[in-house]
Amino acid sequence: MTAFAALAPLLLVTLFIGLRGVAAMRTTSDFLVASRRVSPLLNSAAVSGEYLSAASFLGVAGLMLKHGAGALWYPVGFTAGYLAMLVLVAAPMRRSGALTVPDFAEARLGSPGLRRLGAVVVLVIGGLYLVPQLRTAGLVLSAVSPTPYWVGVVIAGAVVATALALGGMRAATYVQAFQFCLKLVLFIVPALWLLALAGPDVRQEALDPEAFTHFERDTAVSFQTAATLRVSEPVRITEQNGTVWRAAPGDHRVDAGRTLVFAEGDRVPEVLGSAPPGGPDWQRPLLDVDGSGHPLLGTLAVLTATVLGTMGLPHVLMRFHTSPDGRSARRTAAITVALLGVFYLFPGVYGALSRVLVPQLYLSGATDTAVVALPAQVDDGWQGSLLTALLTAGAFAAFLATSMGLLLVIAGALAHDLVPGGGLRRLRVAVLAAAPVAVLLALAAARIDAGVLVTWGFTVAASTFCPLLVLGVWWSRLTPVGALAGMLAGLLASSGAIALALFGPQVGGWPGVLVAQPAPWTVPLAFAVMTGVSLAGRPPTWARTALLRLHLDDDHRGPSLR
Repeated sequence: MTAFAALAPLLLVTLFIGLRGVAAMRTTSDFLVASRRVSPLLNSAAVSGEYLSAASFLGVAGLMLKHGAGALWYPVGFTAGYLAMLVLVAAPMRRSGALTVPDFAEARLGSPGLRRLGAVVVLVIGGLYLVPQLRTAGLVLSAVSPTPYWVGVVIAGAVVATALALGGMRAATYVQAFQFCLKLVLFIVPALWLLALAGPDVRQEALDPEAFTHFERDTAVSFQTAATLRVSEPVRITEQNGTVWRAAPGDHRVDAGRTLVFAEGDRVPEVLGSAPPGGPDWQRPLLDVDGSGHPLLGTLAVLTATVLGTMGLPHVLMRFHTSPDGRSARRTAAITVALLGVFYLFPGVYGALSRVLVPQLYLSGATDTAVVALPAQVDDGWQGSLLTALLTAGAFAAFLATSMGLLLVIAGALAHDLVPGGGLRRLRVAVLAAAPVAVLLALAAARIDAGVLVTWGFTVAASTFCPLLVLGVWWSRLTPVGALAGMLAGLLASSGAIALALFGPQVGGWPGVLVAQPAPWTVPLAFAVMTGVSLAGRPPTWARTALLRLHLDDDHRGPSLR
């Protein structure tokens, strides 16, 4: 009940702001870009609120518990991506006058086909990014209350769709700015409070961890997702019904929904694909993707996806179209870097404490719930309950803020780019139609880490929109055919690798890294195809003029591309 008491005000405020946005909704521009009247400070808070998703609030700490200290490269890449965006695309994108990224593609190169392909890419990125938000909402609510997984997924989907359909971008802006301030407070204050409550012994062990090799007490592990455990020594296990049995050495499949109690003193089984918390591999400051044995390649793969992918995230790029001019867009990006830098100081705190206090989540695979599981481990009284409620509210603020931006760009792709000329009614219908699809996908994605799904979204963005924007903004020789070929190559390559990682056979070694995190080869491929095909053709006669308008100061550049 405490969790629902914390969530109710957040959900009600979100819906109230959506209702307030109805009065300002008259045109497509109002719905998609808030009539381009959002100030840099408000916009940067909204961008930060939208960007700090489930992967940031819960996923980084969960990945740190599962894979080790190398997971802290994720926030490095997330933040560094904004620096690249600030330098390369923020102001020119706003000066283009476009409403969406596919809109910019058509305006810059005069190709309706490119716009339609861009809309398909938006749907792929939006789906990969939106599903983990709803998925983690279900996991968190089921972790702090007796409700099943699907309840949190449905609640988050319904609230986001309702608020967005009512108020559009204006409502999303105020919701995201409010929720950024809320989750910044609800992330930092509990972190400091937990450090104080945990005591000096826990703090010392977090700084100098020992490997999680034996159970220090009888430990119950609830498997919300299926897992394969590799047992090296016989382990005594007690089932929920009281049945006691010994697991012999070898691999054991544990189905989702089972709760097993491991006996005190027994050796901790190994989870295939993860490093035991606290061990030498866990402490290494590199990211070993799926235990491939190639940590440097894995780290570079994640950094390539996150840094370059940020420039291609459609829900973030749309935010710059809400700025009054290019100068305001640059200021928005600069302030956002500072705000993100403050927030990303703290996921490592939660990840280090999780290794000490809730290492058993490594076994169950529910590492994304580590942040909200911590308070009950340091205090089983009112302080622990209050911290759990605050962190749950902050986590839901992260889900809702990011989901609103993603659902907005998905609706824009469906009703504005795939079928140009769609009005407010069609945009609202698109929101209400896309939300149930995302909910159904989230119900089927419970076993996949939020950070992994989000990184795949970054990978597709880096392989498609990043080359289009960088070359479209800085290279006058880019042709419509070249852009179309490069985006298609990047989309097929990145999506194919992701599909292989999800549904194909297990691939080990360095090829496994390049399948699980394909950005190091899909991004160069897209750039090479886009450049090569463009050099073989001839750009439009007006290409130089269009490019010049993207770079002239707002006071001197004349009309936009639109």
